[in-house]
Formats: sequence, C-alpha cells, structure tokens
Amino acid sequence: MPMRSNGSSPRPLVALLDGRDCSVEMPVLKDVATVAFCDAQTTSEIHEKVLHEAFGALMWHSITLHREDLEKFKALKIIVKIGSDVDNIDIKAAGDMGIAVCNVPGCGVEELADSTLSYILNLYRRTTWYAISVRDGRTAANASDHNKEAAQMSITTRIRGETLGLVGLGRVATAVVLRAKVFGFNIVFYDPNVPDGIDKALGVVRCNSLQDLLYQSDCVSLHCPLNDQTRNMVNEATIKQMRQGTFLVNAANPGLIDEKALEIGLKDGQIRACALDGTSVANSQLRDYNNVIITPRTARQSQASTIEMRESAAAEIRRAITDRIPDGLRNCVNKDAMLGQLLKRERLGMGGGMGGMQAGMLDNVSANPMALGMHNHGDISSLLSNHKAFLPPVLPKDMFGGAGIPIPGAGGIQLPGSGMGIPPGGIQFPGSAGGGMPSIPSVSVGGVSESELNGGFRFNATGTMPSVSLGQPPAAAVVHGGLPPSMGGAVPPMMPIMSVPQTAPGLDMLAAAAPVQHGGTPPLRSDSTPGPALSESALEAAVPSPAMEV
Repeated sequence: MPMRSNGSSPRPLVALLDGRDCSVEMPVLKDVATVAFCDAQTTSEIHEKVLHEAFGALMWHSITLHREDLEKFKALKIIVKIGSDVDNIDIKAAGDMGIAVCNVPGCGVEELADSTLSYILNLYRRTTWYAISVRDGRTAANASDHNKEAAQMSITTRIRGETLGLVGLGRVATAVVLRAKVFGFNIVFYDPNVPDGIDKALGVVRCNSLQDLLYQSDCVSLHCPLNDQTRNMVNEATIKQMRQGTFLVNAANPGLIDEKALEIGLKDGQIRACALDGTSVANSQLRDYNNVIITPRTARQSQASTIEMRESAAAEIRRAITDRIPDGLRNCVNKDAMLGQLLKRERLGMGGGMGGMQAGMLDNVSANPMALGMHNHGDISSLLSNHKAFLPPVLPKDMFGGAGIPIPGAGGIQLPGSGMGIPPGGIQFPGSAGGGMPSIPSVSVGGVSESELNGGFRFNATGTMPSVSLGQPPAAAVVHGGLPPSMGGAVPPMMPIMSVPQTAPGLDMLAAAAPVQHGGTPPLRSDSTPGPALSESALEAAVPSPAMEV
C-alpha cells in the first residue's frame, strides 16, 4: 500500500519507540514522513498521538511489543527492529493485525563474526582471565600449584587441529568459517536448511544431526535464530552429548541456552568454559563463575555497524511509505502472514455477487500467492513442469468436467476441452522424450491453426522457452477479455490471463476480479495507483524540522 506525501495529504508519522536520537534516520525519511521519538520502555509511556496516528515504528531491544501492546496502535502498518533478532515482538499477532515486521539482518555481520572469534580465542588462550589475575595482583597458577582448580583453569589449549562445531551456517557463521580456518581449526557444521554443496565450497564438513556435531566438537558455537524449535536447544540432554571439557560460545541469542542446565554442566566439567553475549535471566548466577565470560549484548556493535543498521531500518520504513506492503519490503519476516491477510481483504472486497466458480478460484489462489501477481523468475518450461503448484489454483478441476489435469510426461500436458472457453479439442502442451516439461517446441490449440488464431497466441520456441509473447488478438478477444470465438468463445471474466513481455525474464500469473484488456497487469490492490511525484521545490518546502518528541 504505497503512501506518498503531497500538498493535499499529511505526511505519515514514524516514531522511534525506545530512543531519542533520530539524527541518522532523519536524512533518510525527512522528505516522506514526520519523524518523532518517544524514549519509552513500555507502551504505556507512548504518547496518544503516536498510538493513534503512527504509520511506522522503529525500535531497539529495550521495549517489548506483545499482542496487547500492538492492539493499542490504531494505524500502525510496519515495525522495523534496528537489529537482526525480533524476539521482543509478537510476530504472529502483528501478522494477524496486518502489521509488517522487518529487521536488518545484513548489518553487523563482520562485527559479530569478529566477536565470535574473540570469544573462542579467549577460551583457548585464557587472555581475559590472565589479565584479571594481573590486575588483581595475582600470578597465574601453574601445574605445580597446590590449588588444583586454579591449576586446571590456567592451562591453555593449542588451537591447531581442534574441531570447531557451528550450529547454523548463515551469514555470520560463514564469516566465522573464513576466519577460523586461518587458525587451523577443523570445522564441522549442522544446518538442515543449507543446500548440499555449501560444505564443499567452504571446505567444511556437514553433520547430519545436532547430536553428531556435539559428539565431534571441541568447541561449539551457536549461530541460529531464536524460535520455538531452537529455544533452549542447549539443555541438560544436549550438554550430556558433548565431549567432556567442551568450550561453548553463544553470540547469537541468550534464549538458545537453558542457563540452569549450563550451570550444572559447568560445575561437573562437561563444559570447561563458555563465552556468552548476554544472558536470558536478569542477575544471572553465571556472572559469579570464574570460567564464564559475559558481555552485554554488544557482539554486533561498532560505530560503523550501528550507523548502517539505523540507515537500513529507516530505508525499510521509506520503502513501506513509497511502495507496497509487503511486496516492496526487503526484510519482512512475516511476509507470508501479510499476504494471507491481504488475500482475505481482497476476497471481502469482491462483493457478494461472485459466482461459485469464481469463489472457488479465489479459495484456490489463497494457497498459491503466485496467482495474484507473485513473480516467478524462471523459464516457462520449469514453471509448467511444476503444474501441481502452478495450474490448479487458476484452472480448477471442475472447469474440465472433473477430468482434472494429468501429470506431464513425454506426452505433455493436455487440457481437456469443455464448454468453459476451452476449445473442444483441448489445449496440448507437448512434452519431451525424457518426461517432464524441459522445453515447449510447439503448441497445438485444439486443432485450430495458427492463421485462425489471428496472432492471438504465438510461442517463440528457442529451446528452453525463456519468454512468451502474446500477439495482438482480434477485437472480439478484447471485448470478451478471453480467447477469440474461433477457439470456443470468450473466457469468463475470472479466467486468468497470462501475459509476459518478451523482455521479461519470467512469468506473471494474474487472477483479476474483472475483465482486463489483453496484455494488461491488474494492480494487486485497488489503492496502489502511484501518486504524483513531488517537484524539487515542493520537496524543499516539505522538509520538516528535526524530530519532535511526543
């Protein structure tokens, strides 16, 4: 839903919920929004004007938005977390309310990888403990020391040949791999979401299970997001699966570790030492352990990364104002929920006069957002070969007399003819000798010759069929919004129209609520018509004063 400022409409209000400094965000947003700051720790401290009028919200980690907090906002359309984790936002509730939630995961990757290596090196070389010992006037214990605990704690470990296990292999973990290999670590990882081949590209070893990784690793480093599946993934059971004396590093999220289980593991020596960027429990007892390093959630921070995060967060808000939500957003973490809400609103907006076939088509479309304008940037042959995901939402089974659509093979896809606008002979998409739909060398439309089509359909066969161009149809096709009469009559208004310019890399599949002229692309929303662009003089006049406090 694009929102553009012009002379006749007020600027949308954007609020920084838990901070006062908007100096970085203002240059990005000043020509499209009014920026305010709240400096709140809870929603009860936020001004009524923000609760009733704010279009967008920026936030750090010191405020939490539960469902009841989100319900207080009456006009909110987007929340952007200045950081990567969004565990202080109820994402499901936001999606139910039609509020997009975004983050800035690409910022601070280098800093977080550097911090992780710093933690690992401190655990192996014990630099932090030696520094504290010297500061306190104590000398490091040696092997002959009568204090066995101190002697054990003072022993450093050679790094080369040690096995570093990474739980998760995303941006940060990949950066850790590049750094850790220089020190001579053997690196293994576990991440079921990473495709095959990444391990070979990075020169690391994939583990098939978390248990396998824990068994092999001398040092375990966590690099996964916090969700229902990963919360407390380091617990009493998984700690017992580790080698005796394992080092543990967590610079990702404190919620990944069950702290009570960690305390037990530290006491019995299963975990020799650990380094944590923050704890999940206030006044954690882990601070009193002499084999634990804790930092205050600063692993991702630097002056440069903080500026990048704030600029990126403001840029996401700007995209929400000037483009569609959620399509125009770069890092929307609840995009699927937003599309679901959008489809519901589109359906309610269709009115009660929709026929049974049209209603059924819209129900099918809800399971396949591609049918409402989601782009698929692949070639047509690969798109048609996956016909189970592509064709049924817009060509319901009962349109073909219950015959349905057979699986494509060497014979191609046959759309049986019926009285619903498909020619009596049907539409045949020939296949290839190897099965599937790797290419479309020719098209036979129910026995109708190309001359009878009057240029209405033309397939430019170039091996893999990268594009389809639709020629100029006869006037009757434009009037009826469908196929020419020679192909069996006009297609009903809800019949989807496939239209791809020759310059486009893929295919748009559009299901319109009303007839669309040949080659047209109906907007996803009725309010998506671009507004007039502001002139330079208007922009200068519209620049607001510095962020106001509300």
